Amino acid sequence: MGVVNVTPDSFSDGGAWFDPEKAVRHGLDLAAEGADIIDVGGESTRPGAQRVSEDEELRRVIPVIEALNAENIPVSVDTMRAEVAEAAVAVGARLVNDVSGGLADPDMPRVVAAAGIPYVVMHWRGHSHDMQTRAVYADVVREVREELLQRVDAVLREGVDPSMIVLDPGLGFAKSPKAGHNWALLARLDELTSTGYPVLVGASRKSFLTKLLAEPDGTPRAFAECDDATVATTSLAAAAGAWCVRVHRVRPNADAVRVAAAINAARPSDDEISEPVAADGRARQGGHRV
Repeated sequence: MGVVNVTPDSFSDGGAWFDPEKAVRHGLDLAAEGADIIDVGGESTRPGAQRVSEDEELRRVIPVIEALNAENIPVSVDTMRAEVAEAAVAVGARLVNDVSGGLADPDMPRVVAAAGIPYVVMHWRGHSHDMQTRAVYADVVREVREELLQRVDAVLREGVDPSMIVLDPGLGFAKSPKAGHNWALLARLDELTSTGYPVLVGASRKSFLTKLLAEPDGTPRAFAECDDATVATTSLAAAAGAWCVRVHRVRPNADAVRVAAAINAARPSDDEISEPVAADGRARQGGHRV
C-alpha cells in the first residue's frame, strides 16, 4: 500500500503532494514501483494534529481518487468520516482505511457494509491531539488484540461482511516509544494474525523508528531517512504473516515482501516434516500486499 498524503501537515511529507496534480503523479509513480493499492488521505493523523473540516477533506481527496481510478489504479481512502468514505467509493475507492475503526463516526460501518468493500479497522484510543496520553497498557499486545476484536464485533453487528475486515494494530497511535509498545506489537504479530483476519502494518517512517536511529546527542533521525529501517520492519512483518504493509517508498518494500514470501514458500509444510518444529517454523499461507 503506497501512501499519498494530500495534506500540508503530515508528519513525514506534509505539503509534498498537497497539489492534486502532484498527488496523482505520485500515486501513479508508486503504482509503477509495485504498489498493489494507493492509500489517499486528506487529513493528517500525526500526534497533535488538528482535524480539518469535512468539506476540506473532500476537496483534497476526491479529485485524486477519481483521477487514479480513471487510470485503473486500485485506491483506498484514508478517512474517519463516513461521508468522505461514501463519496470516495462513489468515484472509485476500493477499500476504506479508517484509523478509528468506526469509533470516530458511527455511520462508517454502515457505509462500508453497503459498499461491500474491504475495511481496515485500526486500533484507536482517541483523536490525534491527545492520543498519546492514552498509551497506558499492562500488556499492550493482549489489550490491542482484545480491543480490536471488540471493534470487529461492533462492525459485524452493523452488517460489515467478516471476509472484508482487515486489522491494523495502529503502530504509533496511542503507543509509547519509551515503553516499547510498537516493538512488542511487531515482535508478537502472530497474536494478531492468529485471529484469522488479515493484518495491515503501518510502520513507515514512524517516530519509534526515528528515536531508535537517533544521533548520539539524542536528536531523532529525520523521518525521510528512516526508509531503510522501514524495509526491515516490512521484511519481518511479511515473514510473520502480515497481509499488507503501508509505506511511503514502495520499491524497496515491495522487494522485501517478495523476499519474505520466497522464504516462507520454501518452508516445509506440516506434511513434509517428520519431526515437530517450533511454532515459528511452520509454513505460512497466503499472499502479501504492498
